[in-house]
Amino acid sequence: MDVKAVSRFAATFVTDTTNPPAPRPRWLRRGRYDLVEVADVITALICFAATNSTLTDENASHHGHHGAGLLALLAFVTCAPLALRTRFPLSAWASSAAALIWTSLVIPPGSLGGPTVPVTGALVYGLCLYAVTVRCRPRIVVAAAAVTVAGAAFIDPGSTASAIFLAAVSILLGVVVRVRGSGVRRLEEQERRHSGERALLEERQRIARELHDVVAHHMSVIAIQAEAAPYKAADAPPELVESFGEIRASALAGLAELRRVLGVLRTDGRDTAPQPGLADLDALLDSARSGGVSVTVTRSGNPVTLPEGVDLSAYRIVQEALSNAMRHAPGSHVWLHLAYCPDSLVLEIRNDAQAPAGSTAPVLVASGARAVGGGHGLVGMRERATMLGGSLEAGPREDGGFQVTASLPVSSSKLPVSSSEEDAP
Repeated sequence: MDVKAVSRFAATFVTDTTNPPAPRPRWLRRGRYDLVEVADVITALICFAATNSTLTDENASHHGHHGAGLLALLAFVTCAPLALRTRFPLSAWASSAAALIWTSLVIPPGSLGGPTVPVTGALVYGLCLYAVTVRCRPRIVVAAAAVTVAGAAFIDPGSTASAIFLAAVSILLGVVVRVRGSGVRRLEEQERRHSGERALLEERQRIARELHDVVAHHMSVIAIQAEAAPYKAADAPPELVESFGEIRASALAGLAELRRVLGVLRTDGRDTAPQPGLADLDALLDSARSGGVSVTVTRSGNPVTLPEGVDLSAYRIVQEALSNAMRHAPGSHVWLHLAYCPDSLVLEIRNDAQAPAGSTAPVLVASGARAVGGGHGLVGMRERATMLGGSLEAGPREDGGFQVTASLPVSSSKLPVSSSEEDAP
């Protein structure tokens, strides 16, 4: 016989056999005291007194073959497991079964004229078997039922039917309570989950309201002022009118995208509007050129269809880098290189430190640096790359410019299992 196989088989009945106890209702607890445990202890004491009295009386009526100390010990080991069944149901049942077998060996059935098993002993055993049914794995319950029948046949074959009835009643009650408790716990778990979802939805709606109140208002004002500005000056140059028109268009485009994101926050649903990607790069570059920077784009490798999250993040990283260049180094020249590698997309965005002649605009010190009231551009770009399992490096160049290099995996096996498509800045 394979000793290891036997050990593994035995381990299945020892390891992870007992479920945690279900929380007691409030009316069954008084501070630190569990009223069920208190009731078990009281019942065990009553059963001990009754068993000891019964055994003593029967022993006296049959010429006192057994000592009082032995009878008290038998009564104790028979009833004590009841006090343990709440905390250690399997141990309590095993102790009760062993106590009944030992009692039958010390006092043979029928030697005192009473029942084969004391009534209180059967009561304690049934309650312990009930606790095993409620708390232990099904395989343990089946094994306990089999041991009950086999033990009854060993103690007294004539009591097998009574043992089967006792086991059936205890197990049936335990199954009913267990199923009912499982249903209650599932309902409570669903209620907790729904409460968390409601709280999350309420928080998202609050954020959406605040963003709308703070950001959408100012962007609307910018659009209105840009539209009205040319009419405030007599004979405004066409270039000025065109610039204000582009400012208004950019503000309206940003406002539309903000409202789309706020709609996602409010409805807790996925927006059906297409997400921007590298296919929209030309419009983004035209917007940057109109903002005062010149952009040169180069590509290498074989362009492939990118996963939606990678396509969106690549677009956002380029958008943020160009925005920082326009904000911190107006008039500079920006080089954008897209390298399509077999398993990744590499973005390289760098700008020089040149500014138009006579310009007093500050030169870009860091593409992710914050101006007064600025945002978290560099942090947001790095979060996007990390979210997809890629990397991002950013830092100043020796010529005074700045460079951002991002590597985004395009292989589905290297992408995270779940990622937010619209996380960030």
